[in-house]
Amino acid sequence: MTRRKTVSVRMSTVTPSAARSLAHEALCAACLVVLGLPNQLIAADFTIHDGDRVAFLGDSITEQRLYTTFIEAYALTRHPRWKLTFRNLGWSGDTAWLRNRSGIDEKALFAADGATQQKMVEEAAEHGLGRDVLPLAPTLVTIDLGMNDSYAARIEEAYPAFMRAETALVEVLKRHGMRVTLLTPQAIEGNGPAPALDGANKALGIVASGIGEIAGKTGVPVIDQYTPYLSLCVAAHAAQPNRFIYSDGGDRIHPGPTGQTVMAWIILKGMGATSLVSRASIDRSTKTVVSVEGCLIDHLQVGESALSFDRLDDALPMPIHPDAAPALALAPILADLNRYELQVTGLASLRYDIVIDGRSVSTATAEQLAQGWNLATSAGAITDQVQSLLKMVVQKNNLFFNRWRNVQLYAFPNWAQVPTVLTVRSDELARLDRSIEQLEAQIDALRIPQVHHVELRPISP
Repeated sequence: MTRRKTVSVRMSTVTPSAARSLAHEALCAACLVVLGLPNQLIAADFTIHDGDRVAFLGDSITEQRLYTTFIEAYALTRHPRWKLTFRNLGWSGDTAWLRNRSGIDEKALFAADGATQQKMVEEAAEHGLGRDVLPLAPTLVTIDLGMNDSYAARIEEAYPAFMRAETALVEVLKRHGMRVTLLTPQAIEGNGPAPALDGANKALGIVASGIGEIAGKTGVPVIDQYTPYLSLCVAAHAAQPNRFIYSDGGDRIHPGPTGQTVMAWIILKGMGATSLVSRASIDRSTKTVVSVEGCLIDHLQVGESALSFDRLDDALPMPIHPDAAPALALAPILADLNRYELQVTGLASLRYDIVIDGRSVSTATAEQLAQGWNLATSAGAITDQVQSLLKMVVQKNNLFFNRWRNVQLYAFPNWAQVPTVLTVRSDELARLDRSIEQLEAQIDALRIPQVHHVELRPISP
């Protein structure tokens, strides 16, 4: 069976800020230039590898379990035979100094001299990562922090702590042999028609530039969400000033499925994700399979007007959340990440019904089919399969969140610190671990492509 080729993709990055001063004017200048900074890093391969245990570290935007789930779903469907594990460790309101995990005194942190501040953030990183991340033994950790660190009113006092703390996170993880990818926070949508002029976005631009500087110093990859997301917000607001990307249930800071699908698209491109699921090219006039990539075509039958064949793919299309359809109009997500293509030349009729396993899934003209028709979101039983997988991944991630936050981290009062109660917790953790393991086994089974029968039936004029 033909296998897909590895494609080199240029990562979108932010480079170090030229400004070193923390004076307000210099910081704002750094924000203004971040949009035009050149790319520096090349993704020679997909960031996620076979055998990886991936941990997503972040704040409430990560805790939403949306962009992380969509990245997970891409990796699971594009590489269905890889052994992969994903864990979401987002915590609402968290910062680079892990304030929700370390109990750090922010007032003292911001007032501390450089040496004291460095010691405080190192201790916070050791404690927070040591409790929540290191026990999972991830091989890859993505860090998406900075939103809560960058409130415009406190950016000047928080920036030194952010830079030291984010650096400390990277250094602790690297010291434990883990690969790290930094993500800049995405831009936010303003309450008016000009997102680029929003004060919070200017502060986020400063943080984004700082993350680029940390990546350069520590030698880890960085993916810039801020610049492309801001550009999309600007374009969307220019087209419809009174409509927001987050109108599908999110808010200006916390995008819903549409915005987080855009985030996943940005991150996956930065990770070097490939666009092609599979492609089959058939010439009706010669009754031959011209070429295949990532799939196998068998039992080609060419009739007087219709044709049919069996198709077995190496991979599955990435599922798109049912509520995220508007994202496909905002960015070239299908073209960049999800090309599940059928090309048929030499067709006689003008229009065809595409039928998979006896079910009509799409219609296309002979011209569209000759150019190549993308069935990624309309492939009948195949689409049903990946949507079922997406739902199961959501269920698994919710179960892990409950296991981690509501059981593992639950603090019993002193009077309840008795062996019987602690045994109950151990038993519940074991039960949840078994449930997660069972779900992951079902997900692995659901990832495997199946043979499907495809027909092209001419539609009468």
